[in-house]
Formats: sequence, structure tokens, C-alpha cells
Amino acid sequence: MDNRIEQLFEEWRNGSGEAHRALLEEMETEVSWSYEVWDRLVGFLDDEDARLRSEAAQFLSYLAVSDPEDRIMRDFQNVWQVTKDEDSTAARRALQSVWRIALGGARQKNLVTGSMIERFYTAAGEKNGTLLREDILRGLAALYKRDNDPYIDEQAKGLIDNVDDPEEAKTYYHIWKQ
Repeated sequence: MDNRIEQLFEEWRNGSGEAHRALLEEMETEVSWSYEVWDRLVGFLDDEDARLRSEAAQFLSYLAVSDPEDRIMRDFQNVWQVTKDEDSTAARRALQSVWRIALGGARQKNLVTGSMIERFYTAAGEKNGTLLREDILRGLAALYKRDNDPYIDEQAKGLIDNVDDPEEAKTYYHIWKQ
């Protein structure tokens, strides 16, 4: 890992939003240094600082494309736990990125889509349940747009069809069609 990336991680840890954005941009594509930061990021998943928890979950989600050892399969439950964080902002930020884990391969895609589908049902009873469901559908939509996978399309439409509130369902259909 070069000094610039190491410096960005240090600035991020100290609260730099600019460093956070720069690191996410770096991780949009495969990087060679994923395992140099992996275990540190896993350690932040249960940090007392909600920002560090959620952003570490985001980084690990982005790094799934740079994970030939499939470490994310081992660490997925820890990342997923952040999507249920007591801090609703931390939870949503993690949830909005977790779909990216599916870009790491077929096993990751199955794990993520299954978890998101299950969570869609349980989110109804959670604080900010409607927003969580919107985040889940946006993640599924991003996957669908990338892969044009009919299974994801079918599952998402099925989720929306099972929503009792017609106004809520209308909002979800709008998200799905975007």
C-alpha cells in the first residue's frame, strides 16, 4: 500500500469526510492492498464510535471486489450486524453499501440477496422500517441494473407485492423502476 492510501486511512480514522470519500472512490475497482487494511477494518465494526463502525462496514463492502480469499464470507455477519446498529444513521449507511459485497462473486451475491430479502420482511417492525426497506430495494436495484438478473427482479417485485400499505408499496415500486 502506498503512503497516500495509508495517509488517507489515518485521516479517515481522525474524522476526515474527504478522506472517506477518496477511499471509497479508490475501492470502486479492485485494489491490491485490501488485506493490508482488512483486519483493522473488521476491528472497527464493534468500535464505540458509530461513524467508525458504519464506515468500516462500507469499506469492507467495497473491498469485496478485492477479496480473492473470500474473507468477506467469514466476516459478513459482523458487517451485517452494523446494518442493525443502535445508531440509525450508522445502520443505514452500512445497509446502503452492503449490496456491493455481492460484486465479489456468486456465493457473496447469494448471501447478500438472501440476507436483504429476509431483512426486508423484518424491517417493517424496526425503527425507520420504511427507510430501511427503501435502502434494501435500492441495493437490490443496483445489483439488478448491474447484472440484469431475473431472480433479483422477481424477488424484489415479490417483496413489494407483499407490502400491505398501498402508499408504501407505491413508493417501493417507484424506487424499483428508477
